[in-house]
Amino acid sequence: MVRPSQLLYPQRDPVALRPAATVLLLRDTANGIEVLMTRRSMSASFAPGAYVFPGGGIDAADASAHAQSTRRATQSDLHLTQAIAAIRESFEELGVLLARHADGSHATTSDIATLDRKAPFAAQCRERKLTLAGDEVFVLAHWITDRDLPRRFDVPFLVARMPEGQEPVADEAEQFEPIWVRPADALARHAAHDFFIIFPTIRTLQRLQAYTSVDAVLQACASEQPLWTSCPRAGLLAGKDARYMEHEAPFGELALTCPDGQILHKLDWQTEQAVALLKNVMRLTAPNPGVMTGPGTNSYLVGDAGTGYIAIDPGPLDRDHLARLHAAAGGDIRMIVCTHSHPDHSPGAKPLQALCEAGGKARPPILGLPSQATARADSAFTPDRALQNQELLALVSKGPEGETTHTLKVMHTPGHAANHLCLVLLEDGLLFSGDHILNGSTTIVNPPDGAMTAYLDSLDNLSAACDAHGIDFILPAHGYVLGEAKAAIAQLKNHRLKREAKVLAVMQANPQGTLDDWVPLAYDDVHERIWPIAKRSLLAHVERIQALNMTSS
Repeated sequence: MVRPSQLLYPQRDPVALRPAATVLLLRDTANGIEVLMTRRSMSASFAPGAYVFPGGGIDAADASAHAQSTRRATQSDLHLTQAIAAIRESFEELGVLLARHADGSHATTSDIATLDRKAPFAAQCRERKLTLAGDEVFVLAHWITDRDLPRRFDVPFLVARMPEGQEPVADEAEQFEPIWVRPADALARHAAHDFFIIFPTIRTLQRLQAYTSVDAVLQACASEQPLWTSCPRAGLLAGKDARYMEHEAPFGELALTCPDGQILHKLDWQTEQAVALLKNVMRLTAPNPGVMTGPGTNSYLVGDAGTGYIAIDPGPLDRDHLARLHAAAGGDIRMIVCTHSHPDHSPGAKPLQALCEAGGKARPPILGLPSQATARADSAFTPDRALQNQELLALVSKGPEGETTHTLKVMHTPGHAANHLCLVLLEDGLLFSGDHILNGSTTIVNPPDGAMTAYLDSLDNLSAACDAHGIDFILPAHGYVLGEAKAAIAQLKNHRLKREAKVLAVMQANPQGTLDDWVPLAYDDVHERIWPIAKRSLLAHVERIQALNMTSS
């Protein structure tokens, strides 16, 4: 866990959550699914003027109306309460009533006309012997309002089929202009600035457009569990607020830099200035973007003005980048560590060392593991000293408030390269993963210097380190910070094993094939321009499969 003393911004408590429910009323058309949306009042305290799905807060009366509703055997009390709240809100806001008569027929427009939208809802239905159709309302998703907003809600997004014969009529107080719209059309209109919708609505419509019928949506929700749960985070991109869900690349970085939801962290990739991630961690990205490097190689500085700094992965031989890295550390670099010897990571080490000496500081040692005989010629690397597995690299300073330490633990992690290592910042639970774990792509395992079994074993060791050292975040050599470190490692290993199973199936189907024959089949889910690169990892999978004699099983 990150030390509070190293957080960039003062901690704060986000606004308390309010329970609410919203419902997507759906219907089938010849052109696909349509969903009922309505425009919120311009004076609304939350999302004024936005097109939304009907919904609102959950009342105590909703939980008291269970006996007046049908329910599925698998439907929990909480989900039934939420369904009843959504049914009530749909009626109050749009005059749509999910209820049935004793004979099973849906409530009609004439039934609805006898009800007062401002009077107690359940009592009116009971008087008219209408049973609420809670069993027809399913949980689609679970949204929790972003931490930065002044009003926050804990909201299930529910789905139900629109009752036949009913027409929505807005209350003209909270909601206006009910409209049936295809998800794709709503998104297109929003992109054209003709249909204002907020982030959860956008993401929900994006997922909804994948379904071809209302039945398909309801079947997907049969498990009674939300298809996704999200409390988004926001940062600054091109000077504007940008929001992200948990599976999106910037989410972990925002969780590290602004854990309480402050919208202060800039997400734009740039190479001119170091980016503070914590008080004791900075990242400077080298100007070498590309297919293999993403936005560029991330060089990291660990430490502070009192302790001096450890530079991790000084990057390629780029004089301007190294000068900026040196300046960001105030010239006080105590050690230079290379996670491995590839040409986008280690060539800058010696020039950075010389720059430190020229600035009048002590000569920082270059640390890492020497390249092996299996390494390519452009990956030759010899450190001043080889790092031992589990070795500790410590920065210490003493001040009026006591001693400050920043300790990096070395972990040998062969796989991507024979001399690859990772570093754990023990005091703050951070893993500097080099190229072993990336954000946004999987790393290349390129024999003979790379080996798939070693790579997978190293993932297991990193997963164990997450438990041993409370690692929450991964700082990769390419891409944003990753959160939920152990889950990210498990997902990566699962991806590799799924790919291996696919490779094995291809090899068994065509045992006389070559790598060129197998790569289009084993990597048919990636663009063919990536196949020449993918072929390197394919070879690593093939070598592992053959070594384990898996093709005969």
